[in-house]
Amino acid sequence: MALMPKRVKHRKSQRGRIKGNATRGNTVVFGDFGLQSMDAGWIKAQTIEAGRIAAQQYVRGEGRLYVRVFPHKSITSTPLETRMGKGKGEPEAWVAVVKPGTVLYELAGVTEEQAKVCFARLAHKMPIRVRLVRRRTI
Repeated sequence: MALMPKRVKHRKSQRGRIKGNATRGNTVVFGDFGLQSMDAGWIKAQTIEAGRIAAQQYVRGEGRLYVRVFPHKSITSTPLETRMGKGKGEPEAWVAVVKPGTVLYELAGVTEEQAKVCFARLAHKMPIRVRLVRRRTI
């Protein structure tokens, strides 16, 4: 089941623009390794779920997976071969707005080699470029 909000104030949102880099959610907080976006874009709820399942299957019981993004934005579309006018289309999908630097997923309790393999599987499913990042030690 794809993610979506329980309630929203407005069903239909405007597209907007994605400007600048992520200032929040751009560091590894919960796990030891993270998958960080390098491009801006929208990630569909189905894509987030597909990535979660792929990572969970690889990790099995030995590690912990954290999903750091949630689809809050609704995307509307009108049916094909519909004439102009007649208002805005119905909500079709839910997406997470991602800026460059946003950490999408985190892994804890696995080695670096396992994290690399797991995130490589995830990277193939993502519509944007991503990279592996480590937790900062001070």
